[in-house]
Amino acid sequence: TYAKMDTVSLGFNIDSPRWDQSTFVGRLKHFLNITDPRTVLVPEEELDRAKALVEGCRAGLVPPGSSQEQLLYAKKLYDSAFHPDSGEKMNFIGRMSFQVPGGMAITGCMLQFYRTVPAVVFWQWVNQSFNAFVNYTNRNAASPISLRQIGVAYVTATGAALATAVGLNLYTKRAPPLLARWVPFAAVAAANCVNIPMMRQQEIINGITVTDENNNELGRSRRAAVKGIAQVVLSRITMAAPGMIILPIIMERLEKFTFMQRIQVLHGPLQVLLCGGFLLFMVPAACALFPQRCSLALADLEPELRDSIMAKHGDKVSYVYFNKGL
Repeated sequence: TYAKMDTVSLGFNIDSPRWDQSTFVGRLKHFLNITDPRTVLVPEEELDRAKALVEGCRAGLVPPGSSQEQLLYAKKLYDSAFHPDSGEKMNFIGRMSFQVPGGMAITGCMLQFYRTVPAVVFWQWVNQSFNAFVNYTNRNAASPISLRQIGVAYVTATGAALATAVGLNLYTKRAPPLLARWVPFAAVAAANCVNIPMMRQQEIINGITVTDENNNELGRSRRAAVKGIAQVVLSRITMAAPGMIILPIIMERLEKFTFMQRIQVLHGPLQVLLCGGFLLFMVPAACALFPQRCSLALADLEPELRDSIMAKHGDKVSYVYFNKGL
């Protein structure tokens, strides 16, 4: 059922990015494509067919009559549902394409139910459980993490979120109402600063593989891991920031209107929908904030690795490159 690629343009490489990844706009288009929440609804059988088509294309074989658009759509489905390192199908809760539907429901509830300590504790726990799924699903397969380390990261991040949320919740009892509405964001930001480094601690301890511009391996660097993880933490906080900072201001003003006071039961669903509007743009925008293929100057590497590279390659290598993760 397969034939040599004769219906696809000469030189077509299914793994080449469709847009320039050195620019923010190009990265934004790329992540708008692969974080499309509609892909969560695609049946398992279609995802499996997409994987087979992508792997066949990599081998230079596609079904007769396949168009380039069909191949690109298959690659979109593949990127949205399969792990880039292992090629295994990811659980749908942890996929980046589930960030909008999953994140909007949880964030909307965190912003709505912020007044009592039990509600704060429950929704922060739900959020950190969701984050644990996401971080585990998108882990670096080249730096395996044990179940014990996952458990420690989960408990530590949840503890940081709860301590921040409950502490600030009690502190802001006498503060202006708007400050209390911003407590969930402070808790989410604090948890991200703990959760992601803990979940990816093996990369910090053992380093990650760095290459030259032609993808030739040069060694492992802990400083590269720290830079990549720091960028991911900043991206995740940026992803949540607009919705969790601007939306409370919007709701604070809306709730002063008489009609809004009459429909209090709809405040929660309204916040969920508005969160979805923010996340629909912020998920790809935050992922695109930094290049996926991160770089680090040779001078900023660990002395022993820098000396090793210079001994082998002289002054031919000025920068090293690595995958920062998501």
